[in-house]
Amino acid sequence: MAGRTCYHCKEWVDEGQAHDCWTTTETALTRDLSDDLREAWQRLRETAAALGDQRIYASHHSIMFSRKSCYFFVRPKKSFLEVCVFLGRGLKSPKVRRADKASQTKIANMIRIIHRDEVEAPLTDWLQEAYELSDASAIKRAPARAKAKPKREPIRKGK
Repeated sequence: MAGRTCYHCKEWVDEGQAHDCWTTTETALTRDLSDDLREAWQRLRETAAALGDQRIYASHHSIMFSRKSCYFFVRPKKSFLEVCVFLGRGLKSPKVRRADKASQTKIANMIRIIHRDEVEAPLTDWLQEAYELSDASAIKRAPARAKAKPKREPIRKGK
C-alpha cells in the first residue's frame, strides 16, 4: 500500500489519508503521566487558570498558556514536567535548570517538576510575574509604532 512516514510523529500515513500530527489535546499529552505527575499537572493548570483571562491550548508536545503571547508552557515527559516560564530576567534558584535568552526582552527559565508539592512559591510567584509581564509587554508594544526618521540633509562638499 502506498503512503509515507510522517517526518514529525513517525506514524505511517496511507496515501490520500488526512494527517495532522501538529494538532493534539491536553488529554493526549497527559494521558501516560504517573499519578504524581498527573496531580502536579492538575495543580499547575489550576494555579495558572486562576491567574485570570488567558488561552490554554495544546501544541505539538507542549501545553501553552498565553495572553497576547505565550507566558509559559509545560512539556510533559515520562518522569517530569518541563516548565518554561518567560520572564524579563533569568532566575537564580536550584529549581531552575537553565535560563536562555528567548527574545530581546524575555528569558526562558526551564524548571523540572516531579511532584505536586513543588507547585507552590516561588514557582507560583514566577507564574504570576510572567502573567503580568505578558500583559505589560503587550501594552508597551501596541502604541510603539515606528516613527519616520527625519531626513538628513545630504553632506555637501565645499563650494
